[in-house]
Amino acid sequence: MPRTVRYLTHPQVRIEPEKTVPNWSLNEIGAGRVVALASRPGLLALTRRVVCSNETKAIETAQPIANALGVDLEMRPRMHENDRSATGFLPPEEFENTADAFFANPSQSVRGWETAQDAQRRIVEEVETCLSSPGVGDVLFVGHGGIGTLLFCALSGFAIDRRFDQGPGGGGCWFEFEIEKRKPLGGWQPMEILSRIPSP
Repeated sequence: MPRTVRYLTHPQVRIEPEKTVPNWSLNEIGAGRVVALASRPGLLALTRRVVCSNETKAIETAQPIANALGVDLEMRPRMHENDRSATGFLPPEEFENTADAFFANPSQSVRGWETAQDAQRRIVEEVETCLSSPGVGDVLFVGHGGIGTLLFCALSGFAIDRRFDQGPGGGGCWFEFEIEKRKPLGGWQPMEILSRIPSP
C-alpha cells in the first residue's frame, strides 16, 4: 500500500501584537477545530509519524493529533514559517500587501523578510530529510500557510505564486502526496475532511 504524506497548516490564531509571531497560540475556534480532528482522526488513522515546526501554534495543532494517534511528536525548527522577524506584527492590510510582494518577488527580500526562494529551499530540504529515513505508515507534517504554499509549488513543479496559497479562512488546510512520487494528489482541503472514515 502506498504511504501517504500530508501537510497540514495550523488553524486560526489569537492575534497578539505584544508577542513575537512564532509565539502566537491558536484561538478558540482554531483550538476547537484541532480537538474535533483529534477526536476523530479518520484519514489520519494510518499515520505513524507526526512532525511539526517549533512555533507555538504548530505545536498546539500537532500535539493533540499525535496524542490521539499514539505517536511521539517530532519538532523540527527549520520547518518554521517564512522569517518575518524584520517587521514583526503587521496590521492585516499591510501584512497582505507585504505577503503579496513576498510571493511576487521570490528572489528578493521584501522589507527584510526571508526570500521566498530561500524559504522554499529550506522547507523542501527539511521534508526530504525527514522522508529519507525508512519507516512505515503515513506521515503528517504540521506547519504554516506560507511555507506550505512554497512546498506545494515545489512538489507540483509550479513557479512560486500566491495563487497556490491555501486560501481564506484562517488556515487549517492540507494537501497530500505519495511518499514515492513526491507529487500532490490534489489541492488544499479543509482539515475537517481528515475526519472522514477511510474507505475499506
